[in-house]
Amino acid sequence: MAGGGAAEGGCLSAEAAVACEALRLLRIEPSAVGPGAEREGGAAQCSRNVLRKRRRWERVLAAKRWKRRQEREKSRARRAEGPGAASRDGGRASAALTKERLLEAKASGPRLCVDLGMADCMTQKETSRLASQIRRLYGANRRAEKPFWLCLTEFVVGSLIYEECFRMNDGFSNYLMDTTEESYLDLFPLDAIVYLTPDSDNVLEDIDPNKVYVLGGLVDESIHKKLTLQRARDQSLQTARLPIREYMVKTVNTKNYHSETLAINQVFDVLSTYYETRSWPAALKAGVSSGKGYALPDAVK
Repeated sequence: MAGGGAAEGGCLSAEAAVACEALRLLRIEPSAVGPGAEREGGAAQCSRNVLRKRRRWERVLAAKRWKRRQEREKSRARRAEGPGAASRDGGRASAALTKERLLEAKASGPRLCVDLGMADCMTQKETSRLASQIRRLYGANRRAEKPFWLCLTEFVVGSLIYEECFRMNDGFSNYLMDTTEESYLDLFPLDAIVYLTPDSDNVLEDIDPNKVYVLGGLVDESIHKKLTLQRARDQSLQTARLPIREYMVKTVNTKNYHSETLAINQVFDVLSTYYETRSWPAALKAGVSSGKGYALPDAVK
């Protein structure tokens, strides 16, 4: 019995020694988490919120790079399988493919935000039309070969636009996109945001997957002269406009009406078509209706 007790005591001592060693190895030096660590590497000049957003955006960019590598590997694998591989699944995989494309856009971009922070500027009729445009935009994005990842910002629970989106759009709660009460300013670094407004002096020349493009959530019937441009300037954001006047010409019409202001779903049609074709004439033809008083030169007789 005494020998057994000694052995048992020895085991307990050994276990205690192992536990002590584990605790020693897990001990974190106070300097690693102290307030001075945040200031190292030049971070003293940045606010905590700016650092948080920057780090989150760096993680997003790293995820994009990883996702692109995955996609290249998948493409090589599909080519190796031969042309008949895709047809074997038939139409049963279409919904899964749509979801996959949307989630790829979430991981690797590009991103498109609809800024609903100006919803108070609209009447109920205009708000209902905006909700309808959001539905059309989302439907077009689902059908796109190269979709964007969509986000509705300042989408406040209980607001009129919130109620109208759920009232008018069946299955809205199941839409594959982000909705948030936060502003895009709280979600992305300022230098990653491009606010698209027809009043900008800057022409949109290309679509960068690393950028976040913002559309003002105002229906095209609303006349709010330069409201989105002023909003972007107040927020120190980059702005750009679609190259309508660079690729299209004014047409003769009875009202002498010419407008570069498009509904948000029409702007998206332009962006989406360009992102797939890399052709501004094709993109503008897809999104700019004849009623805007513009046409491609070869369409004007």
